[in-house]
Amino acid sequence: MPLLRRQAPAGHIVLCGISWPTYEALLRDLEDSPGIRVAYDRGTLEIMSPSKLHENLKSLLSQMLGILMLELNIERVSAGSTTWRRQDLERGLEPDECYYIASEARVRGKDHLDLTVDPPPDLAIEVDLDKPALEKLRIYAALGVTEVWKYDGQRLCVYRLQPDARYLEVRESASFPFLPLDELTRFLSQRQGTTETQLLRAFREWVRTRLGGYARP
Repeated sequence: MPLLRRQAPAGHIVLCGISWPTYEALLRDLEDSPGIRVAYDRGTLEIMSPSKLHENLKSLLSQMLGILMLELNIERVSAGSTTWRRQDLERGLEPDECYYIASEARVRGKDHLDLTVDPPPDLAIEVDLDKPALEKLRIYAALGVTEVWKYDGQRLCVYRLQPDARYLEVRESASFPFLPLDELTRFLSQRQGTTETQLLRAFREWVRTRLGGYARP
């Protein structure tokens, strides 16, 4: 019988001893519950209900990346909070946002992807305001996601998958090696002193002024 792990942070429910069929059944039951995040790692399942702050930061960060890629003519396939799972690995999760960038051409036009034959996303984003009970980097590593960004409300950390299937924190993004990551956190830190539209316009102007030379033909 599954057990509730009491050390789960507020807004999180963690159950142990959950079978893969139960995990998949729960995903089906939650299909009409937008915003709920479910992560599964070999029998342990975590359900998270994101806060307004979490969703606001996630939205701003994803919109900033959208502006960056649009202004620099970087092709991508956005996959949002798609549920990525592999039964053979007994792991699955939903990122806050994810993108195909280097692998964009391989998934272009595909509405349904299977990680046993298709590539995993090149970049996943996690807004972690509360420390989750499950270590999601282990799940991402098993699924083969090249790069994960974690933002805790103050600092943005970038993790790149290594040949030994572990993540190493790095100073620059493989997807955007020209991007000063501290500029993203600088703009995010200004969100309470301006409107979202003004913030995103300012970011767009910064991209055009500072990074326009990196635009792809």
